[in-house]
Amino acid sequence: MQQPERERRTMRRFDMRLPATVRVAGQGLRDLSTETQNVSARGVFFYLDRPLAEGMRIEVTMTFPPHVTLTEPVRVRFTARVVRVESSQARAGIGVAAMIEEYEFLRSSAAAEFSGETV
Repeated sequence: MQQPERERRTMRRFDMRLPATVRVAGQGLRDLSTETQNVSARGVFFYLDRPLAEGMRIEVTMTFPPHVTLTEPVRVRFTARVVRVESSQARAGIGVAAMIEEYEFLRSSAAAEFSGETV
């Protein structure tokens, strides 16, 4: 009998479907559009139309909307390392789990631009 895999997550995950752009280090300035599936303080999970390698460094930019921040939209850019890549029979695309290493908050006007609002 196979033992169930031990849960390795230490932070609570939140199911959040937020638009995000992913930039892969060393592959030019081309942004890949996606939508997050869940987010925690230390990681993020999303689907892409191409596989990434475990250990690969990526940069993700996303905006947390007012109903999450309880204030203005907050745009965040973070660097992360891919820790898991998985195929899904139920969904088109490749699932990517990434561990957040560094992050920065971007200016408020950038959040408005990202969400399509005018300042």
